[in-house]
Amino acid sequence: MLRTANALLTLTLAITLGLVAPTVAEAQPPVVVELFTSQGCSSCPPANANLITLSQRSDLLVLSFAVTYWDRLGWKDTFGKPEFTDRQAVYEPALAQFGPYTPQMVVNGRTTAVGIRLPEVEALIASATPLSGPSLALDAAKLSIGTGTAPSGGADIWRVTYDPRTRSVPVGRGENAGHTLAHTHVVHDLERLGSWTGKARTLCLAAAPQGLHTAILIQQPNGGPILAAITD
Repeated sequence: MLRTANALLTLTLAITLGLVAPTVAEAQPPVVVELFTSQGCSSCPPANANLITLSQRSDLLVLSFAVTYWDRLGWKDTFGKPEFTDRQAVYEPALAQFGPYTPQMVVNGRTTAVGIRLPEVEALIASATPLSGPSLALDAAKLSIGTGTAPSGGADIWRVTYDPRTRSVPVGRGENAGHTLAHTHVVHDLERLGSWTGKARTLCLAAAPQGLHTAILIQQPNGGPILAAITD
């Protein structure tokens, strides 16, 4: 018993002096859940609410992309951008979908479900293969990408700038006229920073606008799987 106590005391002292590093579990990369939604779509508010629910989970990175093809009904989505519509359109062949629709949720760029069906989305999250791409380190001014095995032709490096807060938007026309819709993790900008070919890279980043956060996605091109993800 005395020997055991002495051994524990010696180990504690060694850790304190920095001679032995304590074991620290590495954080798992998040599961990425993308919602494609529109303020002009009457089916979308429940999906927005589901994303708000999912946003409470620390193991997820949730992102809300507002598409533009519902704008023709008389209400222009206040967050919509053509590049968000393009991102969804690129996913559809890769996911064997008949075409873009809302509300759609995509998990890790690999699987998809209707956004109003929370149990189905949660099942996809539970069965998602952990991201196993390169290591990522992100701060306000720099992104570091580790080495690894990249797809043939490389992988896209996406910077996503989003608002983590919940915002309410009154809708004046269209299918949701007269309603105030809640949104969270709304994407404001989507930018391709270049390609990752398997070698370590360091990229300088401009600061995100005040109140917005940055997420980085390393993704196989043409709507392929997400390989790595991080957010600040």
